[in-house]
Amino acid sequence: MADVAANNASHPNETPKNVFDFGTFVGDLIVEEDTSSDDISLEGLQLELEECKNDDVVANILSKGIKLREYTKGVENNLRQVELDSIQDYIKESDNLVSLHDQIRDCDSILSQMETLLSGFQAEIGSISSDIKILQEKSMDMGLKLKNRKVAESKLAKFVEDIIVPPRMVDIIVDGEVNDEYMRTLDILSKKLKFVEVDPMVKASKALKDVQPELEKLMQKAVSKVFDFIVQKLQALRKPKTNIQILQQNVLLKYKYVISFLKEHSKEVYSEVRAAYIDTMNKVLSAHFRAYIQALEKLQLDIATSNDLIGVETRSTSLFSRGREPLKNRSAVFALGERLNVLKEIDQPALIPHIAEASSLKYPYEVLFRSLHKLLMDTATSEYLFCDEFFGEESIFYDIFAGPFAVIDEHFNSILPNCYDAIGLMLMIRIIHQHQLIMSRRRIPCLDSYLDKVVNISLWPRFKMVFDMHLSSLRNANVKLLWEDDIHPHYVMRRYAEFTASLIHLNVEYGDGQLELNMERLRMAVDDLLMKLAKLFSKPKLQIVFLINNYDMTIAVLKEAGPEGGKFQLHFEELLKSNTGLFVGRIASGTF
Repeated sequence: MADVAANNASHPNETPKNVFDFGTFVGDLIVEEDTSSDDISLEGLQLELEECKNDDVVANILSKGIKLREYTKGVENNLRQVELDSIQDYIKESDNLVSLHDQIRDCDSILSQMETLLSGFQAEIGSISSDIKILQEKSMDMGLKLKNRKVAESKLAKFVEDIIVPPRMVDIIVDGEVNDEYMRTLDILSKKLKFVEVDPMVKASKALKDVQPELEKLMQKAVSKVFDFIVQKLQALRKPKTNIQILQQNVLLKYKYVISFLKEHSKEVYSEVRAAYIDTMNKVLSAHFRAYIQALEKLQLDIATSNDLIGVETRSTSLFSRGREPLKNRSAVFALGERLNVLKEIDQPALIPHIAEASSLKYPYEVLFRSLHKLLMDTATSEYLFCDEFFGEESIFYDIFAGPFAVIDEHFNSILPNCYDAIGLMLMIRIIHQHQLIMSRRRIPCLDSYLDKVVNISLWPRFKMVFDMHLSSLRNANVKLLWEDDIHPHYVMRRYAEFTASLIHLNVEYGDGQLELNMERLRMAVDDLLMKLAKLFSKPKLQIVFLINNYDMTIAVLKEAGPEGGKFQLHFEELLKSNTGLFVGRIASGTF
C-alpha cells in the first residue's frame, strides 16, 4: 500500500485510470526459462486471468489495492503461525494422545478377542444347526414309525374286537330273553359273522380257527331261539277277536331285526317263518272277510229282478211271479235319488253289520259293496305296509291276499249273476273308480290289478248285459199289452226318463263314450216304442197330446238331473216343439 502511495505521489500530473491494470498489482512478471523445454506455451493464461477477475475473493483483495504476491506471503505467514500453534497444542496434549493411543490399542486387543470368540460361536452354531437337522430327521422318522404302529395297533385292536366272542354275548344269546338287548347282541353277532366271511385275510388267520366254531354254534342257537319266538308271536294272530293291526304295529315290528337276521344267516329258517306268516294271515284274513260278507248279505235290500225292465208290463201276474207294486214304490229301480249318497260317503268307515242288523236296517247292494271294499282297502293298506317294513318284500302281500281275493270273488260270482239293477251296477263301477283314486293318493299299488279286474271282468260285462236286457225290453215290447187308453205320460216313458237321467248323472265326471253310445241306442228304441203306442189312439188329436205329455215329462225328469241332460234333453225338446207346433196348427186350421 505504501508503494502505491509513493507511485501516486511521484506522478502528480497523471490522470488516474479507471481501467483495471493487472500488471500494476502483479508487478513485473518474470518468467524463468525452462532449459529442459524448448517451447513454453501461454495459451489459456489470459482466459484464466479473466475468470479470476470475476472471483469474489480475488476481487476483494484487488479492491483493497494489495498485490497478490504480498497477499500470498501474508497467507503463508498465517499458515505457518497456525502450524506452530497446532504443534504447541499437540505438545500440550501429548500425554492425552498417548493415553488415547493406549486405549485404542487395548480396544483393538479386546475386539480381536471378541472376534475370535464370535468365530468360535459361529462354528458351534453351525455344528448345532447340523445336529438339529439330524434330530429333526430322526424325529420325523420316529413320528412316521409311531403313526404306522398306531395304525397297526388300531387295526389289530379292531380285528381282535371283531373276532373275539365275549362271555357276556354268549350268555345273552344262549340264556337271554328275546328283547331289545337280545336284538342288539344279535346285531353284534351278525357283524362278527359277516366280518369272518367277507375279509380274506381273516380267513387265513390262526385266530379264526379258534373262534369260528364258537361263532357257528352261537349262530345256530340264535336262529333256533328267534324262530321259536316268532312262531309263538304268529300264533297269537290266530286267536279270535285279535286286533291284527295293533299286534303287528306294537309287537311284531319291534322284532323286525330278527327277520333281517334270519334272512342274512339262515335263509331256510327265514323261508319257514315267511311261509308260516303267509299261511296264518291268509287263513285269518280269509275267515274275517268271509264272516263279514255273510253278515253283509243279511243287510241286503233287493232292488230289481229280471222282470224289472223298462219295457216290461207292470200289471201281469202269474203263479210264479209276484204282483207288481205301483211304480211310485219301485222308483229306485230306475231313479238315482238318494242312492247317489253312496258316492258322497265314499271314504266313510265300513259298516258294522251287527249294529245295522240290530237296527233292522237294509241297504241297496252298492252300499254293502262300498263297505266291503272300504274294509278291503284299509286292511290291504295296513298289511302291505307291514309286509314291506317287517319282511322287506312286497310280494308277500299278494301271497297273503290270494285267500281274501278268492273269498270276495266267490261272493261276487254268487251275487252278480242275480243282479239286474243297472243303476246299482253303475254305482259300483263309480265306487271302484273312487277307491282307485284313494289308493293312488295313499301311494299303495297293491290293489291295482284286483280293482281293474273287478271293473273290467265283473261289473262292466254285467252292466252291459243288464242294459241290453232293458234295450231288448223296449225293442221287443208287446205294444198291445203296454197300451192304456190314457193320454197321460206312460210309465214306460217315465222309467226311461229316470233311467237315462240317472246314467247321465253318473257319467258327468267320466265322459264314457261307450255308455253314451248305448244310451243313444236306448233313446232310439224308446222313440220307436212311443210312436207305436201313440198310433193306437183312434184320434190324431189324442196321439199328439199323448206324445206332447210324454216329451214334456221326459224333459222335466232330465232337467232334474241337472244341466247335464245334453243332447238327449235337446232331442226331446225338439220333438216337443215339433208336436206342439203341429197341435197348434191343427187347432187353428180346425182339422181336429
